[in-house]
This record gives sequence, C-alpha cells and structure tokens, in this order.
Amino acid sequence: MDLHFGDSKPSDEERAAVDALLGPPESAWEGADRSEADLRWARGGRAARDRRDLLLPGLHAINDRIGWISAGALDYLCRRLTVPPAEAYGVATFYAMFSVAPRPATVLHVCTDLACTAAGADRLCAGIESRLGPGSGARVERSPCLGLCERAPAALAIRAGDPVRTAVSAPATVEAAVLAASAPDSALPEPPAALAVPQAGDPSLTLLRRVGVVDPASLDDYRAQGGYAALRRAFELGPAGVIREITDSGLVGRGGAAFPTGRKWQATASQPDHPHHLVCNADESEPGTFKDRVIMEGDPYALVEAMTIAGYAIGAHKGWIYLRGEYPRALHRLEHAIAQARARGLLGDDILGQGHAFDIEIRRGAGAYICGEETALFNSIEGYRGEPRAKPPFPVEKGLFGKPTVENNVETLVNVLPILTQGAQAYAAIGTERSTGPKLFCVSGSVARPGVYEVPFGVTLGELLELAGVREGLRAVLLGGAAGGFVRPDERDLPLTFEGTRRAGTTLGSGVVMAFDDTVPLPRLLLRIAEFFRDESCGQCVPCRVGTVRQQEALHRIVERRGAAAADDLALLREVGRALRDASICGLGQTAWNAVESAIDRLGAYE
Repeated sequence: MDLHFGDSKPSDEERAAVDALLGPPESAWEGADRSEADLRWARGGRAARDRRDLLLPGLHAINDRIGWISAGALDYLCRRLTVPPAEAYGVATFYAMFSVAPRPATVLHVCTDLACTAAGADRLCAGIESRLGPGSGARVERSPCLGLCERAPAALAIRAGDPVRTAVSAPATVEAAVLAASAPDSALPEPPAALAVPQAGDPSLTLLRRVGVVDPASLDDYRAQGGYAALRRAFELGPAGVIREITDSGLVGRGGAAFPTGRKWQATASQPDHPHHLVCNADESEPGTFKDRVIMEGDPYALVEAMTIAGYAIGAHKGWIYLRGEYPRALHRLEHAIAQARARGLLGDDILGQGHAFDIEIRRGAGAYICGEETALFNSIEGYRGEPRAKPPFPVEKGLFGKPTVENNVETLVNVLPILTQGAQAYAAIGTERSTGPKLFCVSGSVARPGVYEVPFGVTLGELLELAGVREGLRAVLLGGAAGGFVRPDERDLPLTFEGTRRAGTTLGSGVVMAFDDTVPLPRLLLRIAEFFRDESCGQCVPCRVGTVRQQEALHRIVERRGAAAADDLALLREVGRALRDASICGLGQTAWNAVESAIDRLGAYE
C-alpha cells in the first residue's frame, strides 16, 4: 500500500456510506466537490486527528454497504479522518470480516471450530460449497467460532447493502444454510434466546432469571421484574459505598483472569487523571463461549443498568460496549435497549434526577480473537490494529485513550445487580469462600441439552454434566475453550472453582465445558486448536508469531508419522510450548499450548 493517497476514487455508494457516518465533507481536502483550491492544507488539525477512533466504524460502514473495501473507499475514509492510508490498510487487513479484495455481496460464514467440527462441519461445508458455486453470488468462508455452540453446526449469512442483512442458520443443514445465503434476514427467524438456557424459568436463578421471562425489547417489562432497583440502591450508597459492596462480595472477573473486581474499580476511581472510562468486553471469541451473547439477547437492559452502576462508581461518564461482529441480534437488542433507556432518562445527562451523567456507545469488532485481550481491545476502539500493549502501565492508570479505564466482561458486570439488591454478604454466601457467587457455564458437544447453565461455584464437573445430559462413551472434556485444558472422564469430581481447577492443573477460564465422546477424533481437534491460534495470532511478538506456526506443523507431522519421528515432534512441541508460555507478550501466546499439552499428558492423545 502506498504511503500517499492514491488516484482511486470512491464510488457514489462508498462515498454515501462514509458520509452517513461522518456527515458531508467540509473541504476539498476531505473530498468535497468544490471549486476552491484548498487541497494544499488539511483543516481541523488535532481535532481531525482526534477522530481516529471512527476508523473502525468507517470500515464497517463501507464493508456493510458494499461487501468489501476498495482502495478508493479507503482513501476517501482516510481523507475524512486524516489517517495515513498505510495505517488504515493495516487496520482493514487485520480483521477477518473485512476484505480489501472484491468479493460477492453475500458472504456465508460457516463455523469449523471445535463444537461445530464435532457436529460435522466439514461435511456441511462440502455440501454448501457444492451448491454455492462461483455463479451463485455468494461466497462461503470457513470461520472460527460464531458463538452458537449450543446449536452446532452453525452458519451466519451477511448480505451487504443499505441496510446490511443477516441470517443465522443453526443447527445448520446444507439446505438451510443455502437459503440463509439467498435470502438473509427473512428466511430463517432465530429461536428465542431462552432456548439456549435449559433452566429458563427456574425462579432460583440469579443471573439468568429474566431470560425467557421478560420481553427483551420492553423496558417496562424489565422494570416490572426488578429492573433498575440496583441502580436506585447504588445512588443510595454513593460511589464509595458501591465499590465497598463489590469488594465485600468477593466478585472476581468472569473472563478467565479472575482479578478482584472491587480492587479494579477502586484503583480506577482513585486516579486523579480524568476522564475515566468504562469498557464492557462483549467480544467473547473463545471457542465454546456464548454466555454473554445469551445475556445480551435475552436480558439486554441488565447490561445497560450494570454499566450505568459501574460508571457511577468509578466516576466515568461514558461507557463502551465492544461487541463481537458476529452477533447481529445482540447488536439490535442492545441498540434498542440503549435508545429506550436514553429516552426514559436512564441514560444521559441527569440519570433518575441524581445529577449523574452517563451514556453508552457500541463499537463492533470485526473478527479478531486477540481483541478479547483488554489492551488490544483499547487499540481497536482507538482505530489501530488490535495488538496488545506492554504492561505496565496497567489500564487502571492508562487504558482507553490513555486514561484510567475499567474493563469487565458482560457476565462480570451483570453480577453487580444481585450484589446490590441482595447485599454483599448474601451474595458471598453463594459458592465457596474463595469463589463466590453464581457462575455461568457454556456446555456443548456430546450432551443432550447443550446451553448456558447457572450454578453456584463449587458444583462438580460431574454434576454439571448430569444437568446437561452427557452421552455415553465420553472421551474427554475441554475446560476453558481453546485456551483451556482437557480433563479425563474419570475426573468428574473436579470442583468447578478457580482454586479447585488450579489445584487439578487445569483452568476454569471463561466457563467453557465442551464434552467429546469417542466418535470425535482427538488428533483432529488438537490440530484445529493449533490452526486457530496460528490464524488468530496478531504477529506482534516472535514467540507467538513463530511458535503457533511450529506447533501446527508439528501436529500435522505427528498425525502422518509414527514411532521415533513422532517422538521427536512431541519433544519439539514441548520446547515450543515452553517458549510460547514464557515469552509471549499476551495471553494468546501464553495459553496456545495448554490444550495440546493437557491432551498429551492427561489423555495420552498420541499413544
């Protein structure tokens, strides 16, 4: 890509897509059709550069309208935002959902990740590709996890236009997926989110009690079921009181790191530098994870209320939801909930007449697993490649836009509501002493009732599998997703707590519990995990960039070779795994070897 603006011109549709987001251009420098010769200088200066964070929404606008991003469209967006084209090209090519090469307006993403592979994704892809040939006007792309594991195998059709149209086919058949690609947004209505919650309607639930009970589009229905009682309680306690309750409850992050939430909030609230920011990480790209999607689709106002409380506690007046690009229904539900809350005085300049200002903006991801890492997420929002930053400084000191920032995922935030309505002590009485409260688990694979389950910390793996109806012939259980580890079928007494899984030499991670019976070829699963990490590595650091490639290559050779040659590759795998774990800059590289190592050591995968 040339460092300078090129000669390519945007089409009228591309120009309209950008202008719909940014407004009409004000000068010829920005692309306005004017006679005055004002191309020799750029108006706006720092104010123009401060709009760099609109680069990702701008790329989405073009990609949604046209289906791909041409050189002319990219140049026009760069002029509007005063962003060097070379940098914007690097951003556009970073994300899997964007294309800088011409492609059909309709793209059918077919999941080939773990749960879908076990459910026959390869046969599904072959059948779809035979039906949707070059002249079909649709392109089939094999995709990592779409977050629809309870309905595997899954496919997502996206048809560019104004507006962009989408359709989900899950569980997908060849016929249904082809229909989704030919008539998105009308052919296949999605089932309600409650179908992903086998316990839906159980009054003993805490986090999922409203899913399937309330109308996710109705603010009045949400309030009739106890909604916004927690926010009123927060205003009674004051910011310091809210943080004290969160701290006393023992709540820790539910994304896998298990960092104490109260300590994070207090560290940010006490920073003298302003403004403070709140970021909700809704980019749950870990294969096998879909709990945040179910909450956002089935109870979106709960997230809006929880973010409002968190913003009040840490002194933030703006919140950001970084949402997976593969979650179109969650996007629509959240956009509606935010608009309704804003119209009713529950977001805006004076919430409930308490003088606190807070609002929420949604930013869509575009298919990059690494953006689940908090600092990579910040870079993505700011309009840069989603590459992790070195720490320190930590986000509580310098996070989004270089300001103190709290980042929590959806599940962590919605736990704030029962803490405030029940009280910290009642909440802490749920679970165990060191792992308090309820926990959501995403159960999929070889079970009769896949879905999101809410159980207190401390239940055993066997008890959870019994709830889900595990099938005969269980071969292995993957905890924590691709970044987690395998356990044996005879380890069903493993307590599902952070400390219990650590003692057992595995991890709870984000709550993935994926069961595999003896019909699933374990070596093929391990190779898929290695392919996933190779594809998703951002390439910033050498250990991860090279190590994930070497891991995949070694696993390929092991499948093809036996005896001493395979033993040599197993030794190489261990050496590469140690380098990944010890030297990678972020959690992607540090955990890329975990599942493979556990399958070798605990399951004897290649014996």
